Formats: sequence, C-alpha cells, structure tokens
Amino acid sequence: MNASHAKREADRAQANREELTERIAQAIHQDGTSEPLKGLHLHRFSSPMEACHTASIPSFCVLAQGSKEILLGSDRYQYDPAHYLLVTVELPIISQILEASKAQPCLSFRLDLDATLVGSVMVEAGYPSVQRGANVKAIDVSPLDANLLDAVVRLVRLLDSPAETHVLAPLIKREIIYRLLMGTQGNRLRQIAVLGGYTHHIARAVDRLRKDFNQPLRIEDIARELGMSVSGFHHHFKSVTAMSPLQFQKQLRLQEARRLMLGQNLDATSVAYRVGYDDASHFNREYKRLFGAPPMRDVERLREATRNTAIAVEELVRTKT
Repeated sequence: MNASHAKREADRAQANREELTERIAQAIHQDGTSEPLKGLHLHRFSSPMEACHTASIPSFCVLAQGSKEILLGSDRYQYDPAHYLLVTVELPIISQILEASKAQPCLSFRLDLDATLVGSVMVEAGYPSVQRGANVKAIDVSPLDANLLDAVVRLVRLLDSPAETHVLAPLIKREIIYRLLMGTQGNRLRQIAVLGGYTHHIARAVDRLRKDFNQPLRIEDIARELGMSVSGFHHHFKSVTAMSPLQFQKQLRLQEARRLMLGQNLDATSVAYRVGYDDASHFNREYKRLFGAPPMRDVERLREATRNTAIAVEELVRTKT
C-alpha cells in the first residue's frame, strides 16, 4: 500500500467514524440502550461507569466514541473507535465504561450474531470450517479496518431510510459477517457455526451450566456427555472461557443472586439457598469477594445509584422543557 492510498484510507475511516458518532447520537438522545433494528443495539453513556457484572452474547461491537474494557476471568480486553470486539459464546463478563462525558458520550454499536446466518455466509463464500479439535477463545479485540467500518456506517445510515431497510439491512449484515470472516478474527467467528471441534462442545457445556447453575456441579457427568476426559474438559473449557467450570458456575450463581435481591427484594440467606449454596456464610464471603461488598450493602448501593440516575434524568428533562 503506497502512502497516498494509505492516507485516503485513513481519511475515509475518520470520516466514517465522525458520521457514525453523529448518527448514533441522533438515534439515541439520552443515556441508555435502543434497538432500532432487530439485533442492532445502540448505547449511550455520558459518564464513566464502574465495573458492571453482566452476560455477553455472540456479537460484534464497535465504539463510535469513548472506550470500554471487558474482563473475562483474569483476561482484560480494552477497545476504542479504532478497534472492535467480537464475542462468540454467552459468558459472564465484567464490563466498564472508561471514557465518557456529557460533551463526548460513549456511543456504541452492537450487532447480535446468529449462527445460522454465519453458517450461510460461510457456505456462500466457500469458506472452510475450523479444523476439528481447534481451540479458540470466545472473545477478543482487533483493529477495525476501513471496509468493515464502512459497512457499519451504511447499516446505521438505514435508520433514516425505513423504506429501504427491509431490503438492504439483511445484505449489509451479511457483508459485515463476510468481512469479519475474512479478517483477523475469522477463525473465531467460524466457531459460531462449526459443528465439530472442542469450542462447540464447550458452548454446549456453557449452555448446560447456565440452565442448571443452581444444581451441584458434576464435572465427570458433563465430560462424559461431551465424550471428553475430565482433564481435557477442564483444559478446553478454560481455553475458551478463561475460567474453570467451577469459577464459571460461581459467577453465574452470584450474578443471579444479585438480580434476585434487586428485583424481588429477597434477603441474602433466601437467595443463597435459591442459587445453590448450602451455607449462607460461604455465599456472603464469595459475594463480597466478587462484588466488593456484602450482599445487602451492595444491593442498597446499587439502588441508591439507580435513584440518583433517575433524579439526574428528571432534572435534565426539566431543564430542557
């Protein structure tokens, strides 16, 4: 690539980033999340946010403005407008907004990835499947090239052209998937559709653990069902999720406990037994280790933060009217 071509590509990418920032800001005026098209999510945050425990889903994520950090087990993934995040398995993660302000809010784009659609694009492109037995971690960050960014901008641009959306949106989504397949994370994306290989087995194990998170963990049974040895299952599970099966289950249990206490006003002891703990004091210790405070104090802190946010939004609406 010569210098003049590289400059044109850099200028095109910068123009696309500016347009993406403007269009997301126009599409979502206040902090929060919007889903203007099925599977397309836009987010806006006007201030940095503390680490938030949540669950990932298979998706392609781009920031128009600001920066974020994702923690998966002991691994950290930071990205900004020059990079994209790709996730291929549902996982308990920790997400944090690093850079955001009222003048320059963090603006993000997320496209959910469907295994059937990924497989269809793979077949149409004549792309080979992943070798059986391949191990690919379920999340990573890579540089966002100009062609992929251009497709993202064209998809968001359709929000202003509803009459064209039903025809063009599916085509642009396929283009995005194709460009991801051809890029540095193509092997990771193909794991969504591949029917063989250890990553598919681990995805099945993850689904099983998510559904039965409050049941005793029997590694031997899961490994046998997957046709794997116990040591092999441990190794491949951690290579994909960055956690052991026990750590994974623990995070699922504690996140569900937090949700129940917030949403149903349950006390810590009741929640502990509901999510699978036999010892309430053990639950309290593990909860504090993960969230930084005992259960009820943590929940009260979250409620207070929610009340303060609601008051701030009401004040903002009042001043504008």
